Amino acid sequence: MKRYYALSAIGKDRPGIVADVAGLIYDCGGNLEDSSMTLLSDQFALLILLSGTGEEFQFRLSTGCKRLEWEKHLSVFLTPVEESEETPRPKEITDTYELSTTGLDRMGIVYHVSRLLADQGINIVDMHTKTSPSPESGTPIFTMKIVLQVPVEISPAALLEKLNRVGEKLAIEISLRKVD
Repeated sequence: MKRYYALSAIGKDRPGIVADVAGLIYDCGGNLEDSSMTLLSDQFALLILLSGTGEEFQFRLSTGCKRLEWEKHLSVFLTPVEESEETPRPKEITDTYELSTTGLDRMGIVYHVSRLLADQGINIVDMHTKTSPSPESGTPIFTMKIVLQVPVEISPAALLEKLNRVGEKLAIEISLRKVD
């Protein structure tokens, strides 16, 4: 029976991290199903959904993760993914949007925007943030891009109005556009 696992790993960036983790999955007889990987400061982070079959698969995978921690100095977490009893919202009853923000870096931007979205029943499916110095002044500028699944019953104009109120409080610009 095919079983699914979520694997997350993080470690000081260096060439070969992806090959080390992908090699472990391959050597154990697993298949990398989905992933997201990124460099955060000097740390490289991986989040992987993988699958495998057989009685020994989970044992080999778990043992291999411990070996990666010891030999390659990675922090690795492995979690079995159980089949959900809840039925996820079908994509037909949601629209995909991209939300972008820009403004002076300050505490609470991610919290306030994500809280508003959660309170509206909107699902975040991908998010990237970055702080970089302004070319003119060197002042830290915060940018955020979020891909959202918005229920079709939510008015995009009403959502943007609520987002703009949050943006005014935080002194950030917020834009929302539908993704095809």
